[in-house]
Amino acid sequence: MTLFEQWVALKTIMRREFLRFIRIWIQTILPPVITVSLYFVIFGKLIGTQIGDIDGYRYMDYIVPGLILMSVISNSYANVVSSFFSAKFHRSVEEMIVSPLPNYIILLGYVSGGVLRGVVVGITVTAVSMFFSELRIHHVAVSLAVFVLTAALFSLAGFINAVYGRSFDDITIIPTFVLTPLTYLGGIFYSIKMLPEFWQSVSQLNPILYMINAFRYGFIGVSDIDLTTAFLIILAFVALLFWFALSLLNRGIGIKA
Repeated sequence: MTLFEQWVALKTIMRREFLRFIRIWIQTILPPVITVSLYFVIFGKLIGTQIGDIDGYRYMDYIVPGLILMSVISNSYANVVSSFFSAKFHRSVEEMIVSPLPNYIILLGYVSGGVLRGVVVGITVTAVSMFFSELRIHHVAVSLAVFVLTAALFSLAGFINAVYGRSFDDITIIPTFVLTPLTYLGGIFYSIKMLPEFWQSVSQLNPILYMINAFRYGFIGVSDIDLTTAFLIILAFVALLFWFALSLLNRGIGIKA
């Protein structure tokens, strides 16, 4: 296939993935907005007034970046894992596999769809957060980079989950028992400096901690983690998961009989 044909194919997959979640926006966009709004009210307004400031910022302002990124993580992951598993279940993915379309275009198409949903949800949640917080962005470039890289990383993770999934139950195990605990323990609601030294060390094994802190630095200029270290870890995970997902696709794992 020529580069132009590959671009048309990629754009087609992206458009299909975008229309897939935007048509049912009541199920895909509205729920995370309502959920995060409840976090703002309960944790920010009610509990936050009792906690006080963290690193010189109101508790509400401190948790806003983490809550935005939490929505990006869960929605980019959910979009790809559900979409690709459905394609496997209905055997429509086999048509793409046997076509001249390179596997990396298929992967990029699904990942781009996850990134698009993460971005749409993230922007919507950010707009809602303006009603609860004095929103300001300290470093726009850092915020955008972490925003997109995190969405890409968890889109890839969702793709891998879908490849190995054999039933609809399989695609809910990882989000429930792995993704949710890691996200809540990733420093959204607290600074790891508040933890005992042992638990600070344990927390640093959580990759989501680096994403949330880098994103928080982009918003308010505060981070518990060195920014360079955070970006290196995020980029390393994106590269590793992309390589692994593409290798699974090339070998036909979970797809070919």
